[in-house]
Amino acid sequence: MDRLFLFVFIVYCTSVGVILTMFPWSPAWERLLSLLPWAGLRVLENPWARGLVTGFGLVHLVWSMHDLHLLLTQVLAPEASDDGR
Repeated sequence: MDRLFLFVFIVYCTSVGVILTMFPWSPAWERLLSLLPWAGLRVLENPWARGLVTGFGLVHLVWSMHDLHLLLTQVLAPEASDDGR
């Protein structure tokens, strides 16, 4: 069950990481911001805000790579023997 949860978490982190890394630099980002009712959110059009969102996406991608390494280590590692060594 732990491995299943870890796999789902890896998929989540990878998906969110890719979206948060790519989306702020796409034309859809500006269209989304133009639809927001509060003009104060226009600050998200600034490059530093886009970079902040991209950085958060990169954190998710690094986290998913770390957990993928952990999962592969658990799956591929030989099982410990039961004879007490």
